[in-house]
Amino acid sequence: MTTAPGRLLRRLEWKLGRRLDGRLQGSYRTVWHGAGLDFTDLRAYTSEDDVRHIDWNVTARVDEPFVRLYTEDREMTAWLVIDRSASMRFGGGAGKESTAADLAISIGRLISQGGNRVGAILFDNASQRVIPPRTGRDQILRIARDLTRDVAKKSDKTTDLAAMLNLAATTTSKKRSLVFVMSDFIGDPGWDRPLARLAHRHEVVVIRVVDPAELELPDLGLILVEDAETGEQLLVDTSDPLLRARLTEQVGAHEREVAEAMRRAGVDPHRITTDQDMLATLVDMVRRSGRRPR
Repeated sequence: MTTAPGRLLRRLEWKLGRRLDGRLQGSYRTVWHGAGLDFTDLRAYTSEDDVRHIDWNVTARVDEPFVRLYTEDREMTAWLVIDRSASMRFGGGAGKESTAADLAISIGRLISQGGNRVGAILFDNASQRVIPPRTGRDQILRIARDLTRDVAKKSDKTTDLAAMLNLAATTTSKKRSLVFVMSDFIGDPGWDRPLARLAHRHEVVVIRVVDPAELELPDLGLILVEDAETGEQLLVDTSDPLLRARLTEQVGAHEREVAEAMRRAGVDPHRITTDQDMLATLVDMVRRSGRRPR
């Protein structure tokens, strides 16, 4: 009998084949390529070049900046760093957790088709699971199984996002990799520095998962709301204009804080909501990623 993760993977593979047909690049089979290691040539520096590739010895001799060129590896290692905290269970439909899981499995399968290795880090305050990178469809099935089986538990603390990113940096330190970070970024502040360190070492793609109700509170009358992280409950009147105005102000402040932290970390995040077409978002990520200068 086909397992639930197997059925999920087969469904996502079928959709990926239709939606991404013609967008994958030649024999690479994915728009995300490996980081080159073999030196091939030198050329004059341009403003789009990575300053870390400047050859300072040649630059000193000719009194003009030159960069080293490398042949690009066709194989790479990708990591899926997924926030599995209680707040990720919030949202319409199956919630943010399901949206992140579907997107992670789709990205993992897309990358693994080129013979690349994919690993995963599943994080919440109570437990962390590291799945070492491997190739093949069976590896994506293993990640899918763990994503659909694990259930985050409530705790009396908000998510320690800095710990999640530090774990990712420690786990992926051996080789430059492509790292996807998927989270709602609801948690303790101070995660921008660990994210910046991770982005300095690797190519990092940040995907922020949000629910529309987090951005604009629906008018549902008198309801009991619960903090998904701590379990604290509060009775609120969602039709109260003063409450709605105060929440709108707080949401705006939080959005500005997150945007500023991303800017300090030097990353350009993608945002997906639970009511969006997940694969349309993935297509947009493919288009935006393209062949960015390294």
